[in-house]
Amino acid sequence: MSFSSILAADATPQAGFLSPMNLLLFAMFAVLIFMMIRKQKKSKAVQEERRSKLAPGVEIMTNFGLFGKVLAIDEDENKILMEISPGTTATVHKQTVAKVIEPTELDAVVPEDASSLTLGLDKPEPSAETTEETLRRLNNEHNKDN
Repeated sequence: MSFSSILAADATPQAGFLSPMNLLLFAMFAVLIFMMIRKQKKSKAVQEERRSKLAPGVEIMTNFGLFGKVLAIDEDENKILMEISPGTTATVHKQTVAKVIEPTELDAVVPEDASSLTLGLDKPEPSAETTEETLRRLNNEHNKDN
């Protein structure tokens, strides 16, 4: 028995172009392409929605975690001028905008004058301990540790 006769005996007849294996391969390829196109359409729709919400005065978050308010949008150069904190601005590319932050009803308004934040709070009672007594007590506590 020669090597060529062994190879000829193991050869199976070809089923042609419409074999079940070929059909399964083409079906899997079609599903893969369909899923890729579907994902691309979804991401494009999300980008369009984000772009429609983007306007001066809107709070945004960038891909690298920078929060701020949009001051101006330069459509020609795809840049956004955003205010990070009062008086501090940064210029970022439009594609770095990760999400537009929707204002919620729970957002508290911070007053310009910090004294109004302490109105109505109970003030702590003055200590009955004098300064010398406090120093003596703290020294004794320090000596206990050693």
